Amino acid sequence: MNDWHLVHLGSRAVGGAGLIFTEAAAVLPEGRISPEDAGIWKDEHIPQLQRITQFITDNGSVPGIQLAHAGRKASTYAPWKPQGQVPASAGGWDTVAPSALPYYESDHAPKALSVAEIQEVVAAFRTAAARALEAGFKVVEIHGAHGYLIHEFLSPRSNVRTDEYGGSFDNRIRVLLEIVTAVREVWPADLPLFVRISATEWETENAWTVDDSVALARVLKTMEVDVVDCSSGANIAGVRIPIVPLYQVPLAEQVKKEAGMLTGAVGLITTAQEAESIVADGRADLVFMARELLRDPYFPLHAAHELGVDVKWHEQYERAKPKK
Repeated sequence: MNDWHLVHLGSRAVGGAGLIFTEAAAVLPEGRISPEDAGIWKDEHIPQLQRITQFITDNGSVPGIQLAHAGRKASTYAPWKPQGQVPASAGGWDTVAPSALPYYESDHAPKALSVAEIQEVVAAFRTAAARALEAGFKVVEIHGAHGYLIHEFLSPRSNVRTDEYGGSFDNRIRVLLEIVTAVREVWPADLPLFVRISATEWETENAWTVDDSVALARVLKTMEVDVVDCSSGANIAGVRIPIVPLYQVPLAEQVKKEAGMLTGAVGLITTAQEAESIVADGRADLVFMARELLRDPYFPLHAAHELGVDVKWHEQYERAKPKK
């Protein structure tokens, strides 16, 4: 990471966000979604991360990091560049997955991981969590959503293995459980551990469903996982998703109520009233915001004013605080 990330993430701390995630940081270089992705696969990444976590902490927020491996969806162009896979001539690399099945038919097929290589990935999550702790993060989230490597193992659509990592539900969740165990070996018991999932793939035939997510959450609850962050989709190309405001909140609500697990809701939550009602009505325990906080780094301060809550602004900004 660099100074851009310091300013980008630091602005959200000044803006009053309670918890600030870096989003996906790759645990291995081949686990990056794009060549521009952040990483935490070597010790040299730690000093700059420490600058960022220190600023976030000093300004009243909690620094968190998503640990990720993109699997077959790695080596793609950044969102602001041409779509598709990055060729080797432009800095791309060969991808890996549970099975040699590409996301798009036009993609190069990924290499199916051997059991030994799966264990290397599990170990990479463990060492990345140890680096995150040294770098000053207070929350780790294991990214198991959006068609990336862990999600690829969970789904019968992308995982057609016949060994102990494929086939049955218990086999398909095995790699995630091994990663959770490995992370908890180095991540202190008094610091939160989140798992992000795609709670449904929006298909019922040979796909991961919300009922699967409930069953998974019940297992994770016994493994010192504190929150299941409920997103959805992105593992089956071409699926029609009913994208409307709050469209993923029912997923967080179902997992929370049926699994007895703390959940986070995310997805087209854009107003203070929406966020407040989700928590007040018990539909989820946390609200995660992404694009709204890209549009407005100070959304939490504005939300507090709209909801009639008096929060302290930073002294440098106090003179701009709206009157009651």
